Amino acid sequence: MTALRRVFPPRPVETAHRARKALVGMVAVTACASLAVGCGVIPGTTGGAEDDPVKVMTWAPDHTRATNKPGMPAMAEAYARWVNANGGLDGRKLEVVSCNERNDPTSAGNCAREAVKKNVAAVVGSYSQHGRAFMGPLESAGIPYIGGYGLTDEEFSSPLSYPVNGGQPALLAGNGRQLAGVCERVSLVRPDTIAGDSLSKLLDSGLAQDHRAASTDIRAPEDGTDYTAQAEQALARASRGGGGTGIASASVSGGKRAGQGRAGCVAAALGTRTDTFFDSFRRTEDDYPPVRTASVLGSVDQSLIDRTGGAKGPYEGAYVTGWYPDGSDRRWSKMREVIREQAFGDNRVDAADAGVQTTWIAYTVLKQAVESLNGDSVTPRSLRRTLDQGLRVDTGGLTPLLSWRFEDMLAASDYPRLVNAAVTFQVVRDGRLVLARKAFVDVEKTLESAR
Repeated sequence: MTALRRVFPPRPVETAHRARKALVGMVAVTACASLAVGCGVIPGTTGGAEDDPVKVMTWAPDHTRATNKPGMPAMAEAYARWVNANGGLDGRKLEVVSCNERNDPTSAGNCAREAVKKNVAAVVGSYSQHGRAFMGPLESAGIPYIGGYGLTDEEFSSPLSYPVNGGQPALLAGNGRQLAGVCERVSLVRPDTIAGDSLSKLLDSGLAQDHRAASTDIRAPEDGTDYTAQAEQALARASRGGGGTGIASASVSGGKRAGQGRAGCVAAALGTRTDTFFDSFRRTEDDYPPVRTASVLGSVDQSLIDRTGGAKGPYEGAYVTGWYPDGSDRRWSKMREVIREQAFGDNRVDAADAGVQTTWIAYTVLKQAVESLNGDSVTPRSLRRTLDQGLRVDTGGLTPLLSWRFEDMLAASDYPRLVNAAVTFQVVRDGRLVLARKAFVDVEKTLESAR
């Protein structure tokens, strides 16, 4: 695949800033020479770019009727407190500006324009499904978007985007791979939104890897309060239609679940409304033959499983595809330590939340990118340069090594910026999300085959 990369020239403000610094430096040298005395730094201070704080922004929706991710800005703020208490980013203070994206394109665009106005070096670890609204202002200002949640096409196509996971595309393709071995038929319940329109295609690409039939695509309002109609449709199609009570082979959660052979499966990917769907599903499923259930990280996580009854809840036995190791894995120990130290008692910050985890990884990228500059100014341009020129980021095994060189990107025409196609297969067992397969599963070929 051949692609044209957009080139972003230095911003006038950056060029002027460098010119002023050069002029100030020449004046200082001249003054030292004329006075014939040694000029140095006042003891206890450090002159130069290392004095400037690294200012970034993190945005996410909060207090909306749809998916809310308040833990992402809260995790960013906790990370800043932690890193500043331990010497900063390569000696610089980290300053985080938060913005409520409100699940609204106007607000998403406003957050991006605020980032430009406040001269942030990057937008880091953020959530929005309105890529068209926020990416334009960032591109105009040359501000990199590091570690978005992965909901929009723009996050996997803009040359200023540096994704840390495979986003919704990898999750749905991976979920199809995971379900292909256990499901005869699959119904997918997904949001009736622009971002949701591609989900069935992605799930089907995974199912096709094992020669399974395409899923039934069931649209649902992303802010619905009752999904009975969608649950009935999903159950009818997954169980070959019709009512009538089937023979329950497992009843750990009080509802029916299919046995060990291939059966119908109902998958839901509705963000925080997934629990609302499964509440309707529980009240409906007894009228249909048994099916298995499935979802993806971000729609189902450990905190949701705990709140809904654990091993006796509706998610027992569910298949869940994620980007990262499960939340109890030792590789998250440093993040959990930071949360205990800097966000103790803050209910917004849940170590099992995919948004919190993505924010942690995104700030890990920022930290290593700043350190790679070796004391140079931290600007949007310098961050883009070090990321584009092959910086390899080690996330401690939470992802494969991350790098955004052109040659590191997938040969998937729809997702040219995607560099990490690894997912994890998980299952809810005894009320806990655990890995069903220890190793990462690479869905690169699955994504490349998606049409």
